[in-house]
Amino acid sequence: MEAERKRGSRQETPVVDTDVLVVGAGPVGLTAAAELRRQGAACRIIDRLPARLPYAKAVGVQPRTLEIWDRMGMVRAALEAAVPLRGQVMYADGVEQARFELRLPPEVPYAFAALPQYETERIIEEHLARFGTGIERGTELLDFTQDEDGVVSRIATASGAREELRSRFLVGCDGAHSTVRKKLGLTFEGGAFPEEYMLADVEVDWSLPEGYGVRSLHHDADGRVDDALVCIPLPGDRRYRMSMLVPPELSTRGQNAARGETPHGLEGGRAPRLEHIQAVVDRLSPEPATASALRWSSVFRISHRLVDRYAAGRVFVAGDAAHIHPPTGAQGMNTGIQDACNLAWKLALALDGGAHPRLLDSYDAERRPVGEEVVGRTVRHATAGGVQSAKDDRATVMLREAQLLVAYPDSPLTANGAGPADADSPAPGDRAPDCRGLTTGLAMTPLRLYDLLRDRGHVLVLYADSADALTACRDTAAATGRLTGGTLPAFLVAAREADTATAVHVPAGADGRHLPVFRDEAGEFARLYGAKGAAAFLIRPDGYLAARLTRLAAGETEPALADALGRVFRL
Repeated sequence: MEAERKRGSRQETPVVDTDVLVVGAGPVGLTAAAELRRQGAACRIIDRLPARLPYAKAVGVQPRTLEIWDRMGMVRAALEAAVPLRGQVMYADGVEQARFELRLPPEVPYAFAALPQYETERIIEEHLARFGTGIERGTELLDFTQDEDGVVSRIATASGAREELRSRFLVGCDGAHSTVRKKLGLTFEGGAFPEEYMLADVEVDWSLPEGYGVRSLHHDADGRVDDALVCIPLPGDRRYRMSMLVPPELSTRGQNAARGETPHGLEGGRAPRLEHIQAVVDRLSPEPATASALRWSSVFRISHRLVDRYAAGRVFVAGDAAHIHPPTGAQGMNTGIQDACNLAWKLALALDGGAHPRLLDSYDAERRPVGEEVVGRTVRHATAGGVQSAKDDRATVMLREAQLLVAYPDSPLTANGAGPADADSPAPGDRAPDCRGLTTGLAMTPLRLYDLLRDRGHVLVLYADSADALTACRDTAAATGRLTGGTLPAFLVAAREADTATAVHVPAGADGRHLPVFRDEAGEFARLYGAKGAAAFLIRPDGYLAARLTRLAAGETEPALADALGRVFRL
């Protein structure tokens, strides 16, 4: 049991067992726990299952998720285990109709990837273990109560013992049938699709292009889809996660209707056998092929639901506990991982005592609109023929599916006092883009901006393109030190024409610190951020731009900085 953390000279009462109890050790719960521990918070993570499930359920990993894992310091393991998703080939009635390429702008650092969910869980679990925290398996949340100071959870351990655990916060990442959501009394409105599907993890000996998914449909005489096969490539030799309509002999609809249930996800009915999979492959494969090496299979149902709020008091929900929807575009797990990252840094700051009193309110304000948009979009795509049915231009569709367009312009944390220099530059609330070509006298090869942000919290990035701009940036760094007690990391990106030394020293009032300086050799930072003159960019731990200040001048900088920082921190 982790000891209570003490902050400053104040003893917290009553004594707690841990800062945060995370319920559920899927990708979302593991992300929440890992990010809490990275940010210095204590947590325990429990899961009712005795072991990780060997199912390739969620398999698509979006570029935005890889960026988050980069910031957390764990992307390398994912890159070693995953395979690229290059696109999708679409067939109708045996004829190729289109080839959908998954292409992103060159400045985006990561591509679309495929990784079985159990591998995703392994990678995050191993990352979490580096902080000395492991999953308490076979442990189930039975009930909880909360008060102004914390949450008391009643749990059943793997040994069958009953325990009470007191935490300052509780995070429910316990899936579509969430105990946390139900005990909290949140609504979960939505509907269900009537169709049932089979899922299977198999190898297939066709000659279709590597890295491409397959979507093959058959239409009846009236033009309606009456048969479907969707295949997503997985790591391995011609290995795919296949989904298809369930045959009548495996249907559980009658059983569920009799029980009055509308299930979501994998069901415990009869598992499809290889001959069921082969029958669909025989009907819909673009070329003769044999399926083999069946690793697992299940019957699958789809619902679409959204919780009415993501938090109540000291208890929060994330991932499938808050939103479920069709798997079209591989949005679910990735959205949940972003929920967890968004919440974790805020909880850690609140626990440390340095947060604005209303900081935690921003979790629902930021993430519930995202969940609502994802549920609506995936339902539209599922009923209209897939992601390619979207009406936007192809580039916008790709950025949205990659989750690179998620933004928080209306968040209470977003300082909108100074907007972008042009329409193509990131505004406050937008994702902070990566850029390449940053040089320093110490690194013999150019660096990426994300290299400098990795494994940090909030960071202030300053930009200067002249000697006068350098002076303004130095004064801004000093003002930041006064406002935050010198705890906010900062560095300066200087244009080639700026007259800089290897470091810019700030006044002694900021403890004599200096600003590391990196040259924007290729001008990519200036181009992607719309940076001119002297400018400052406050970047959040989850990689979003909290503020951009483009008028760094005496008498103007400190009030603007205080507004931006005061939305997050207790100044």
